[in-house]
Amino acid sequence: MAFDLDSLRAAVTAHGRVARVVIADVQGSSPREVGAAMLVWDGGQSGTIGGGALEYQAAAQALDRTGFSRHPLGPELGQCCGGAVTLLTEVHNAQTLGALDGETVVARGAGDMPLAVKRMTTCARNQGVDLRPRMVQGWFVEPMAQATRPVWIWGAGHVGRALVDVLAPIPEVEITWVDTAPSRFPDDLPKGVNALPASDPLLVVRHAPQDAAHIILTYSHALDLGLCDALLHHGFGFAGLIGSDTKKARFMSRLRKMGHSDAQISRICCPIGQKSLGKHPQTIAVGVAAQLLTLSLTNAGALCPTTSFASQA
Repeated sequence: MAFDLDSLRAAVTAHGRVARVVIADVQGSSPREVGAAMLVWDGGQSGTIGGGALEYQAAAQALDRTGFSRHPLGPELGQCCGGAVTLLTEVHNAQTLGALDGETVVARGAGDMPLAVKRMTTCARNQGVDLRPRMVQGWFVEPMAQATRPVWIWGAGHVGRALVDVLAPIPEVEITWVDTAPSRFPDDLPKGVNALPASDPLLVVRHAPQDAAHIILTYSHALDLGLCDALLHHGFGFAGLIGSDTKKARFMSRLRKMGHSDAQISRICCPIGQKSLGKHPQTIAVGVAAQLLTLSLTNAGALCPTTSFASQA
């Protein structure tokens, strides 16, 4: 979880005065974790802090009550979670957003900033130390959301569109979407998605980060094969290919003839997603998204040991 400044800025642009409510601390059981946040404006909201009654009450008061507030979920709200949450509510407009530009960490609290918070924010800003949202001596510290997972989606067909719809709202995911012509993409792209039309997508592979995750699902088996070959030469964090067992076997044979070893080929995950969910584009997208969000890009292919090309050897 992190402070999603882009989403907040878009909400302020659209609605003017916007409150951001974030879970700053949790004691015992809670419907959501520290860092979960929602945005509230006059007549609407986005995001969720969970909990039904907690969210309803917090949203109703968001534009009128700012600062920290503690809520015992059972005694106050009649919820069965049994814990208590501390919320931080802040109201934003164009002026307050200007003060956040360029920040990588935000810290808020009463009185002078504690030395522990100063040290923590300095390390995060200057040394790139990972920081999770937390309360420290009465101050709430949050990292700004950064695009840390480059995902390249090859193909703008039904599955490609469904996958982009699922992944685009996640602040940490940076999507580059490649297909052969502008007309292949939807008219309204999700915010933050970089659509890249290329008459020859193979020429674009060299521009991908070495740690990027790639999902290959174009309209052409020949193009899919070419992308697999190009990515094996270029390098990647993760590569997944949509396909059947027959396609998988044929691709492995052809990639061998192209000079790739079985060890190299086995890094490509095929098929992608979860077969048990079915073949509808949205269910494929859900399975692939779950796969991407749980994989470690430093351990490529680890989530696909039984469905990689190696299983056909």
